[in-house]
Amino acid sequence: MTAAGCALGIDVGGTKIAAGVVDTASGAILARETIATQAARGGGAILEDTVDLVRRLLGSTRRAVDRIGVGVPQLVDNDGRIRSAHNFDWTDMPVRERLAALAPTTIESDVRAAALAEAAFGAGKGYRHFAYVTIGTGLSYCLVLDGRPYAGANGFAIHFASSALHLLCETCGAVSRPVVEEIAAGPAIAAAYARRSGRGVAGAEVVLAAAAAGDAAAADVIAAAAEQLGPLVGLIVNMLDPAAIVLGGGLGLAPGLYRDRLIAATRAHIWAEQCRDMPILPAALGADAGLIGAALAARP
Repeated sequence: MTAAGCALGIDVGGTKIAAGVVDTASGAILARETIATQAARGGGAILEDTVDLVRRLLGSTRRAVDRIGVGVPQLVDNDGRIRSAHNFDWTDMPVRERLAALAPTTIESDVRAAALAEAAFGAGKGYRHFAYVTIGTGLSYCLVLDGRPYAGANGFAIHFASSALHLLCETCGAVSRPVVEEIAAGPAIAAAYARRSGRGVAGAEVVLAAAAAGDAAAADVIAAAAEQLGPLVGLIVNMLDPAAIVLGGGLGLAPGLYRDRLIAATRAHIWAEQCRDMPILPAALGADAGLIGAALAARP
């Protein structure tokens, strides 16, 4: 391990900001700190917290850190500019400039950062082509080709479940426009269970726990959400023909009913018979994939 191989990775999420000093040769996290995002305060406050967090980590480590990588849950174009304001707004803020005053900084979409880490050190290692699908507060994906995330012509090739479908009922003529992210992601699952049970819940993890404990309403909500998402993951396979699917995010990593139903529904909607038994794997780096991948994205 050499000091020159260290970068600072920052995974800025809607609920927490995780940062760590990463040995980019091995993926090892040598020092870390996590703070709450508190997104309701706005982008300016989040940026100040992020800069302070970076200063603390740089000041506390004995390692030479020569790069900073930042993963954000946003559209990030191929020039590293933030192009969306989901959860919080950094579109017009000097994010790179503020952090670059501390070390050269790269900004990347969080899903591409996580996919990069899984390709280098995780479940995607050894696959020339795989698709990383993250399922948590939102839904996103990234195709990885020969170890590199595919960004698309503009940097926006990360969406697959946030556009409305158009479904016409031939019996009554009614048109339904469901958005799968509003059915199968964490907040949607919590909201659906609250409607079914009459009880407010803090998040999808509470619903998963209730289902595992035998709550029939929770199990129904979990199963319905996974079975809505499965056809879209199957469509990724049908369109892109990856060698494997790697599942990340809180729901993608959680063992049990959700993941089991999702995998079954995905396989049922894969067109090519030869692909139906393809590996569908949990992300090996777990929740650290985004942090590690942000550091890797900062490498020259």
